[in-house]
Amino acid sequence: MSIRIIKQGVLDTIQDTGRYGYQHLGINPCGAMDTFAATVANILTGNEKNEAVIELHFPASSFLFEQKCMIALSGADFCPVLNNKPIPLNTTVTVGENSVLAFRQFRHGERCYLAVHGGFSIEQWLNSFSTHLKAAAGGYDGRQLKKGDVLYLQEPLFNFTLYHTDFFVLPVSIDVFAFYDHSPKIRCIKGNEYDWLEDESKKIFTSCSFHITVQSDRMGYCLEGKTLSTTINKQLISSAVTKGSIQLLPSGQLIILMADHQTTGGYPKIAHAISADIPKLAQMRPNRIVQFKFITLLEAEDLLLLQHQYLQESNEKINLQLNQFFSYANY
Repeated sequence: MSIRIIKQGVLDTIQDTGRYGYQHLGINPCGAMDTFAATVANILTGNEKNEAVIELHFPASSFLFEQKCMIALSGADFCPVLNNKPIPLNTTVTVGENSVLAFRQFRHGERCYLAVHGGFSIEQWLNSFSTHLKAAAGGYDGRQLKKGDVLYLQEPLFNFTLYHTDFFVLPVSIDVFAFYDHSPKIRCIKGNEYDWLEDESKKIFTSCSFHITVQSDRMGYCLEGKTLSTTINKQLISSAVTKGSIQLLPSGQLIILMADHQTTGGYPKIAHAISADIPKLAQMRPNRIVQFKFITLLEAEDLLLLQHQYLQESNEKINLQLNQFFSYANY
């Protein structure tokens, strides 16, 4: 079983939830920018939650399914079509042999995730499928997907019986609306150097808007807004950073570190975007406005736990639903 790339996207790569345990060696985690959406897509296809997916940016790749399979899309809406017919997001879809998946136009969001039942037949690098572009390792030959690439699939767990010749939309879906509100508010907790800020800069940070610049990428979101100043002028010894760290640059502007962030940093860490809001942040495009709101560490933990519980409950429900449609194949 295989999928062929018949049109190259702007930056489409193989990702999973990240490569952890190697940051002390200078190897950053990478992984999906929106791990929530990537997990949803995997759950809907009966995969393990950390199975490899394809992270798509618009304009996205087009895919030829050379064998029948089962897929799901989650995250950004790029108006997906199978054989020129629209298919929904966050829903399980069976795909017929020689079907073509394409994306017609941008609607909202920044990154869409494609999961295929069984996962892709690729090797892990340091216990992860994620593509590390700078190291040219992991994923598909350590690079973005190109026209002509062939992705082989693992043997399926389910024995598909297609209800139509090209595709069939199953009544199996996950409601993700509550985790992607349209508010520009990003909740965060205070960083170690927050108190370095002048009082006026503290007010600016929590009351003013910042916009995401076009210089933003998978490494970090560069923000532009009113200049922030500190009362302390000294150099920091570089220390560990993580996805969501909000650093103050020498220019007085901010950067939010994202999936491909460096392993250490020497700029003041003003705040940290909470993990539960990273998916929402990952779907924000350049020129979008962000605002910051402080919450407590306990509140942040509760919100992340709520998200994890929802995914676990969804996983159990979807597994039961899929088993009602498919019988296990004997190989």
